[in-house]
Amino acid sequence: MYQIHETQLSARAQAIVPSLIREASRYCTELGALNLAQGLPDFAAPEFLKEAARTAITQDHNQYCDTWGLRPLREALAAKLQRDNKMVVDPETQITVCCGATEGLNLALMALLDPGDEVLVFSPFYENYRPNLAMVGAVARHITLTGPGWEVTEEVLERGFAGKPPKVVIVNNPANPTGKVWTRPELELLARYCLHHGTYAITDEIYEYIVYDGAEHISLASLPGMAERTITVNGFSKTFCVTGWRLGYTVAPAALSDGIRRLHDFLTICAPAPLQWAALAAVESGEDYYHGLRSLYQAKRTLLFEALEKAGFAPILPRGAYYIWTDGRVLGAANACEAAHKLATLAGIAAVPGDCFLPINQPNQNLRFCFAKRDETLQAAVHRLESLVALSS
Repeated sequence: MYQIHETQLSARAQAIVPSLIREASRYCTELGALNLAQGLPDFAAPEFLKEAARTAITQDHNQYCDTWGLRPLREALAAKLQRDNKMVVDPETQITVCCGATEGLNLALMALLDPGDEVLVFSPFYENYRPNLAMVGAVARHITLTGPGWEVTEEVLERGFAGKPPKVVIVNNPANPTGKVWTRPELELLARYCLHHGTYAITDEIYEYIVYDGAEHISLASLPGMAERTITVNGFSKTFCVTGWRLGYTVAPAALSDGIRRLHDFLTICAPAPLQWAALAAVESGEDYYHGLRSLYQAKRTLLFEALEKAGFAPILPRGAYYIWTDGRVLGAANACEAAHKLATLAGIAAVPGDCFLPINQPNQNLRFCFAKRDETLQAAVHRLESLVALSS
């Protein structure tokens, strides 16, 4: 059989390395480890949402639908955006429903960037941003934020915008893996720099409803002048525990949406039609659902955070999302990848090494843990961490 060699692949394909997050999930089975690596809940999606999907399939909403997204869903999203995000948008020209926030982010990058364009990325950053930028030939300009506060200051932005300003800045709010929630003064400062330098913003807001301790999620596009310079990317996966549905959306000025829609049409045609009908039920869920979601995750955050703290991982308390960023030096490993494998082998717990959230070859001992798990899973992790401490002492 004819074999394809690495050198025959495109430079684009060669620039993409396998996901460390998915790799950690794969060796869970091999080692019998608890999966605190990948950001997917191990508990059921809301029953009302599953029932809405069943109904849509039974009613035969099983063929292609409007490429830009079902009109009723786009209209419901526009109402939601005005109510919760203080954004006034036209559902006919500004909202595009796509196959997950992952497609949405790629569409935004493809619509705005040419090879060689620079993109400001705050580090630590979500793993996908690196391959996403590689796929369009863009160049990341990394600016490191420092925990536990991960503050964005004028000094930080002066470094980020020094020289030729970046064409785009990516804002993950709330942030994966750190749990940072951007404050209004931070967003206003960034908006000032974007407007002054003519930089566009792409905001990844997939965890918008998962915030703690009174933190407030604010959309950058709601600030004066930024609606015209921002592509907002969001979706249903995290808020409604349906990561496998692959259902997201973008919100952008009409001119940018036109580019996004042309790309989306010839990439995926449309997002899954029956799931779009089901998503109507998600968008129309009330504040009681979001309050219950925050309470659920806040309790899980406390449970895992306290166990990691007792085990010596020096965790940083997240203000949003459902991950905990830690220091794995307590494991005595040479680097983060070795620490992750050691943790899985000795304690039967899978975490993600910090390498995939940091610039290439940056030395680190960081591990990211996900607490979007059943209480039974987290309790088992607590016991295994306690056993690990006993073993080390």
